Amino acid sequence: MMLSLLNLPRLYKQALAALLDAVCLPLIFILAIWLRYDGFDADLFAHYFWLIIAAPVITLPVFIRIGLYRAVIRFIDQKIVSVVLFGVSAAVLLLAFLSIMLHIMPLSRAVFGFFWAGSILYVAASRFLARGLLLQAGQAGDAIGVAIYGAGKAGAQLATALRAGGEHLCVAFIDDKPGLHGSTIGGIKVFAPGQLAKLAAQHEIQEVLLAMPSISKTRQKQILDQLEPLKLKIRVTPSIQSLVNGELRLQDVREVEIEDLLGRDQVEPDARLLSICISGRRVLVSGAGGSIGSELCRQILRQRPAQLVLLEMSEYALYAIEQELNGLRQQLKLDLDILPFLGSIHDSARLAQIFAGCQIDTVYHAAAYKHVPLVEHNPVAGIRNNAFGTLALAQAAIKAGVKNFVLISTDKAVRPTNVMGATKRLAELILQACARQQHATRFCMVRFGNVLGSSGSVVPLFRKQIMAGGPITLTHPEITRYFMTIPEAAQLVLQAGAMGEGGDVFVLDMGDPVRIIDLARRMVHLSGLEVKSETSPEGTIEIQHVGLRPGEKLYEELLIGDHVEGTNHPLIMRAQENEIPWQVLQPLLQQLEQACDAFDHAQIRALLQQTVAEYAPQCGIEDLLWQAQPAAAGATGAPLLH
Repeated sequence: MMLSLLNLPRLYKQALAALLDAVCLPLIFILAIWLRYDGFDADLFAHYFWLIIAAPVITLPVFIRIGLYRAVIRFIDQKIVSVVLFGVSAAVLLLAFLSIMLHIMPLSRAVFGFFWAGSILYVAASRFLARGLLLQAGQAGDAIGVAIYGAGKAGAQLATALRAGGEHLCVAFIDDKPGLHGSTIGGIKVFAPGQLAKLAAQHEIQEVLLAMPSISKTRQKQILDQLEPLKLKIRVTPSIQSLVNGELRLQDVREVEIEDLLGRDQVEPDARLLSICISGRRVLVSGAGGSIGSELCRQILRQRPAQLVLLEMSEYALYAIEQELNGLRQQLKLDLDILPFLGSIHDSARLAQIFAGCQIDTVYHAAAYKHVPLVEHNPVAGIRNNAFGTLALAQAAIKAGVKNFVLISTDKAVRPTNVMGATKRLAELILQACARQQHATRFCMVRFGNVLGSSGSVVPLFRKQIMAGGPITLTHPEITRYFMTIPEAAQLVLQAGAMGEGGDVFVLDMGDPVRIIDLARRMVHLSGLEVKSETSPEGTIEIQHVGLRPGEKLYEELLIGDHVEGTNHPLIMRAQENEIPWQVLQPLLQQLEQACDAFDHAQIRALLQQTVAEYAPQCGIEDLLWQAQPAAAGATGAPLLH
């Protein structure tokens, strides 16, 4: 029957509520008379007859006027009590005024008092009772059983949101505080974490919603570690800083991200270091539409530069970041120009025009080809972009008198086994040589590992494969990587760039490395599923090992040697590594450029190994055209070096 009521047209539901009020309000008035006179007889009925009839006639229009019948019963909360109080009070005053006008004397004030109190109780209680019945009916059958971990304010708000939605049925609260165990919140009992496994079996709990937005990442990871063996789907609330409206809604609850599994608490940035190279200055970001470049732009904008110049070769990426930054500029009420330039970092003439026209003070160089297998298949493009593009940008910066130049480097530049890592190490060597040749432009490099959510990140791929029912494809069971969030990496880049003295290589503290297979298993378990293996043949998600890709390393490193010193920031270190003087490096670069023009991959590899001493390729030459036509001649082009 309740489901039938749920499916009625809204107008019918409103009419039904008004009809129920029209029947009950006269009965409440009769009850008020009975309470006042300790009984009810024909004389009292005759005396109050017109007021009994007038009770619904006056009250219902008042309720309609204040919008009581427009409220959706399933979504009402305690705020409706004030609406009911106002509506009933207005109706009783009008009823009393009518009795005076009709000369219904003697008139008992107690009758109106009892009617006022009884009407408030009836109207409010009937709405909350109807809400409970409707939610119970809506949750019957297909509702997903969930437990909320956290019996605080956020947990209570989330339980209210679940009741309103009807798609989830909260059967228990879980909390670490012993004092809350056994108590109830909104009719839902609070249990200890150790009872969750038993509750999951008894009540068919399928999901656990972690509603503790103020806890640290370390504590959150500990809780996820406890929940992982239960094979329940876990979802978490965002941090308390993200809940700017102060109210937790069901749509705020998100899937478990890798940063939740890492348990890494961010160190508060040093505001002085963030702003020293940016505030009031003209700043250029190359690769502004990429994952790191775009986050750098967001954080740079918040430091109030005089001008922000975006350099990007992808038209769509440039359009997207420009639109986003213009929206952020309006939101922050900033008065500055955001200038988008479409172009490549190896276009020296274009770079010269941009630097001269915009009078750039600081450059953050994030433009690079970073995908290891793709660069391995296209080594000439990788060398031109990552090494010679960096050289062209550095030379343009020196010529224009740019004060600060920061290169975004990578842990793959350390003892590289692939072309991408070798080109990034070569870019570091180029900037170190440029730093020693002059002192007008201060060059520094910031080296870090994988960032979460970047293009090519493994986490979105794993989630997509899990949602598709598997299998998860993994290159090697022992492959290990460092991880950091994009916002934290960008913050540290800005701070490290302010500490450079010239030719510095800064290394970010990435925390502990993570085995990718352990990450994959945890993502499966926290999705409420099981990994299929010899010990768990009933598992639903299989992990397949497809072998290392060309140039891929099992382990990444952040330092070439052991010479490292701390800085004023706890997560930023300064590495002391070998350099190549410009007079030695320049002829090697000229030979490398000529080899690229000639499409001579054997010579390219030999020169890379000669220049980047630590480069130890783990595969053959993987260039697709070279493999198809080993003797193919390359295109010619004007040299960059003079």
